[in-house]
Amino acid sequence: MAGIQEQEQVDVAAPEVAVPAAREFAVENPATGEVIAHCPDLGAEEIAAMARRGREVQPAWEALGFEGRGRILKRMQKWLIDHQEEVIAVIRSETGKTYEDALIAEISYGAAAFGFWATNAEKYLAEEKVKSSAILVKGKKLRLRYKPLGLVGVIGPWNYPLTNSFGDCVPALAAGNSVILKPSEITPLTSLKLAEGLKACGIPDGVFQVATGLGATGAALVDQVDMIMFTGSTATGKKVMKTAADTLTPVSLELGGKDPMIVLADADVERAANTALYYGMLNGGQTCISIERVYVESPVYDEFVAKVTEKARALRQGDGGAGTADVGSMTFPPQVDIVERHVEDAKAKGARVVVGGSRGHHDKGYWYEPTVLVDVDHTMLAMTEETFGPTLPIMKVRDEEEAITLANDSPYGLGASVFGKDTGHAEAVARRIDAGAVCVNDALVNYSALELPMGGAKASGLGTRHGAGGIRKYCQQQAVLITPLALKKDPHMYPYNAKMTGRLSKLFKFLYGRGDRG
Repeated sequence: MAGIQEQEQVDVAAPEVAVPAAREFAVENPATGEVIAHCPDLGAEEIAAMARRGREVQPAWEALGFEGRGRILKRMQKWLIDHQEEVIAVIRSETGKTYEDALIAEISYGAAAFGFWATNAEKYLAEEKVKSSAILVKGKKLRLRYKPLGLVGVIGPWNYPLTNSFGDCVPALAAGNSVILKPSEITPLTSLKLAEGLKACGIPDGVFQVATGLGATGAALVDQVDMIMFTGSTATGKKVMKTAADTLTPVSLELGGKDPMIVLADADVERAANTALYYGMLNGGQTCISIERVYVESPVYDEFVAKVTEKARALRQGDGGAGTADVGSMTFPPQVDIVERHVEDAKAKGARVVVGGSRGHHDKGYWYEPTVLVDVDHTMLAMTEETFGPTLPIMKVRDEEEAITLANDSPYGLGASVFGKDTGHAEAVARRIDAGAVCVNDALVNYSALELPMGGAKASGLGTRHGAGGIRKYCQQQAVLITPLALKKDPHMYPYNAKMTGRLSKLFKFLYGRGDRG
């Protein structure tokens, strides 16, 4: 495995906000451990002021309509591509990603999202005509419309500061809401950079605001907004939901995952090995829907392990420029401890490390080697708890029934994948996995299909992003009924009389009383 490449120099300016030193927090480059910026740790009063500002300007933003808002989002799409090298530099400086991880999984998603929501928001939120079988509304017009909630709060994670933190803001803005984004205190600089872009593209002041701060800042935000979108751990998601319950604030949560991959006996082993390694190690394994555990049917197990082992040994780890490294550093220091604990637990219980297995030889920064584990089982943390790091545990199974049982043996249900040349059979297996998204002969790329809902089952979350549901959740559904030709009094109105009651009774019996006569 290649050693660390020479660090790429990145110029990242700290936010120009005057706050007392005691209310600042440091931002580190995780590849080097050096402090690269300080950001304000905003308190409840500052969040309340931001909320007031967001509410003041929201009606005018909504009044721009889909076309007016879409123009700004499309300008931002171009701005992101025009400034992609600057944005990549900022992303890498606070995450430790490789250049390609930032380009492929952040820039491409962000650029696509701006155009997608600018184009599709009106379609998804168009007023709908509704037909009803109810006798009492015959002759009336029924409409369903989607009104922006007003002020949306987004609490983002540190692993994808553009895709997951900022990405959830785009549909909320497209729907006509004001947005306050509270990025992770580990990776706030990307959100501040994108706020500069939106300002340059003409978004009105106060429509989009970034609230930097620690955990208390996020809690304060939940108290101030009309809806909260949270991405992060299941434990923190439960706390967000509990806080939101006090004010009946609606929530959408994308939480933890322990995504399984099943390799059937008829799989293209080369394809399966390449996919397992790439989507297991992408972004240093710090992806909610990365491949976290692999179940391989015994006839192809040895071949699969051999191919993964060979490919994993060739991975280059470092923080150099484009094309010089495959896997970067880890982003969140405590996460390195979790990865190490899971690997050591597996080794103690009989697993073998065939590639990696340590923090490596680095003088500074937060690193863990790409690691492949075999002879694993469900007594091991690496197979049952979210690792969120560059590990790939591989388990031999007797048949697909055992694989399905083990794949579903988890409190999580975010994503999954199944590999087999008989795609009809592989799809049948995929449909039996308890997960919000399942890929056949692929993994993770479903996230890039913005038309397709992405959400978790079980403890992996509530609600979805993307598709119609990914923007409608930022709206209040309003039912509208219009009576165009109104009588002075409808037959069923007061005063009641026996004659009319008898007629209504006969009508209801005729309409609903026949039932199934078979």
